[in-house]
Amino acid sequence: MSLGAKVATNLPYLRRYARALTGSQSTGDAFVRATLEAALADGELRALIGEGRPQLYHAFHRVWSSGFVDIGERAGGGVAGLHEAAVQERLAAITPLNRQALLLTTLEDFSTPEAAMIMGVDEAAIEDFVREAVAEIDLESATSVLIIEDEPLISMQLEDLVRSLGHDVCGMAATRTQARAIVADHTPGLVLADIQLADGSSGLDAVDDILAIADVPVIFITAYPERLLTGDRPEPTYLVTKPFQEATVRAAISQALFFGSSQPLA
Repeated sequence: MSLGAKVATNLPYLRRYARALTGSQSTGDAFVRATLEAALADGELRALIGEGRPQLYHAFHRVWSSGFVDIGERAGGGVAGLHEAAVQERLAAITPLNRQALLLTTLEDFSTPEAAMIMGVDEAAIEDFVREAVAEIDLESATSVLIIEDEPLISMQLEDLVRSLGHDVCGMAATRTQARAIVADHTPGLVLADIQLADGSSGLDAVDDILAIADVPVIFITAYPERLLTGDRPEPTYLVTKPFQEATVRAAISQALFFGSSQPLA
């Protein structure tokens, strides 16, 4: 298999991770782009990214830890530019090692040894980082959550998880129409949305309806995340793969609320 083919297989998942880590599609994609550009200019890095998915993520972390990528011209002016500036300011004010470790071991399902290799630390540090991140989740402020999911058992599982984190559930919808009705009465602070809904309607369209009213963070849940990470259209910032582990959803919720209104389809 060619180097390009090997990287292409893992690239959608790296883009998912980069977006969740930065809280922004354009910022995350800028870091991924910078990683590939660095690999083209560095033979050692180029060989590394072809060795496997953990090695590709390790190359990404080399770029990530070297400093923030300048995305000012790509982000543009106006609201989008202000949003990117706010994201960069938030990133500059923290050292998110614990969140990196949590996302790697939950959202991306890497083992502790793999996460340690990716971040360039020992395994004990990864375990400490994850514990710190979980402790932070317990201290997060509560919000109201709208669940858009047409599978009753999954909907109930998500409801139990959301409530266990101290959040309220303002409604559960199985269709776009039901979601509209709920939002008409109560604007949620967070949305968890499936892609394919019961009546054939789209969770993407349901979320567009919500974002036309208020800018709230959204986490999409789908069995086919690679179909939404093609680079051909505005795409989700937070994306969880079905079947999911509760720890994965918990980490995604924490990251989405950490960045607040992060325009998941922009």
